[in-house]
Amino acid sequence: MITNDKGIVDLKHFIMREVCRLEWEDALTHENREKLVHDISPGPKPEYRCCVYKEREIVRERIRLATGLDSSVRHPKKNVVQVIRAACDDCPISAYTVTDSCRFCLGKACLNACRFGAIAPGSTKMHIDPDKCKECGMCAKSCPFGAVVHMERPCKKACPAGAISHDEYGLCVIDEEKCIHCGHCIHNCPFGAIGSKIFLVDIIKAIKAGRRVVAMCAPATEGQFGKDITMGDIRAALKKVGFADMVEVGLGGDMTAAYEAKEWIEAKKEGRKMTTSCCPAFISMLRHFYPEQYEQNKSTTVSPMVAVSRYIKSMDPDCITVFVGPCIAKKGETLNENIADRPDYAVTYGEIVALMDSRNVEVVHTDEAYQESSIYGKNFAGSGGVAAAVLEVMEEMGEDTSGITLLKCAGGDECKKALTLLKAGRLKEDFIEGMICPGGCIGGPSKHTPETDAVRARNILLKQADGRKVLENLKNYPMDRFSMFRDGHME
Repeated sequence: MITNDKGIVDLKHFIMREVCRLEWEDALTHENREKLVHDISPGPKPEYRCCVYKEREIVRERIRLATGLDSSVRHPKKNVVQVIRAACDDCPISAYTVTDSCRFCLGKACLNACRFGAIAPGSTKMHIDPDKCKECGMCAKSCPFGAVVHMERPCKKACPAGAISHDEYGLCVIDEEKCIHCGHCIHNCPFGAIGSKIFLVDIIKAIKAGRRVVAMCAPATEGQFGKDITMGDIRAALKKVGFADMVEVGLGGDMTAAYEAKEWIEAKKEGRKMTTSCCPAFISMLRHFYPEQYEQNKSTTVSPMVAVSRYIKSMDPDCITVFVGPCIAKKGETLNENIADRPDYAVTYGEIVALMDSRNVEVVHTDEAYQESSIYGKNFAGSGGVAAAVLEVMEEMGEDTSGITLLKCAGGDECKKALTLLKAGRLKEDFIEGMICPGGCIGGPSKHTPETDAVRARNILLKQADGRKVLENLKNYPMDRFSMFRDGHME
């Protein structure tokens, strides 16, 4: 996989794999953790930072995250997305910076444009005082040479919720009340200074303890490992690792579509707008920034991940359920106390590959046939797929959907625009399908394959799926044994 942060991903993967190997061997001791630190950064010369001591502290914090702990002992956080403080120190604090293109001109338009006294002549060019700068941007607009540039931090720029700032030392700070756990900041930091808690050690412990651990693979999984790797192949590989079974979350897509269809029918009769409930980052944005719309317009149906977990646990209450997908926000969803009977853990594709590598397991093509989802549930992975599945169910129920209007939002800006229109009472459409990631889950922050490659492989794989209908498929499952609502109540 080619990424913009390959060096960071390689380091993270190596640490996760080695931590998992130590846990399998019952050898994840303090001494072995420190040995791993020194194996990665042996010294005396540093490999990628200013000194070996900084490198080693970064590795220590990454090891803590890899074992499900807070990155810092001294600065514990509740958030699943956390700052690796030792790695965060090389981004400019000033939002506006004067570059070497400054000609130190006589007119000094930038100085005249600044109303806060933040700009003054330096020795060879103009200088901006970050303590006085209000980030209005007038200096940049006025400079005839374009010598003043906006230097927004990559993590801050990537955050759709405005949850990132910096402290007096220039270190990144994540506002836990605003963070929607989308994870976009993680892969946009060029220093790898942001990561998420990883729960592989807990999963390994459960497997070693003899617990029945069941993996649940997101609909976006098909295509992530190439055009020849089916859900059956991934299921076979996960069983070799130690999972008791794997269930595709596309089945949960069928379940969610069936219940959201009922809500949409009722809402249409009442003239009430509704949003989908599948993307946890979208729901977090709704809850944090549009609380009235969260209460009035959000679907009360659980996400496909929660639906499949409840189905599995209805058959075996003592089992452990683990979601596998491209989504950091799913980790936040598993920790969300507002959702009853939620799954136990969520891991990304990179994390599950590290787990497989720790057992020397590869995903290879087999002859194992496996399908539990309709094509509509599988298509929850892409933008528009959720709405298409709900409309399909409504049609299967005999409803006329010709007059229904939809607004499909993929990406933070599109979601904010739609929710702002909803709040202002200016939304024309009947329903909003919200996904924080552009392109939907296929383009999630922790995808295993570039989106265009995944879509190409995915299209080939989905042609192999049978044409079962959603409601027909759900007749094979005990839908009366578990709740499909966020608060856990039965119909």
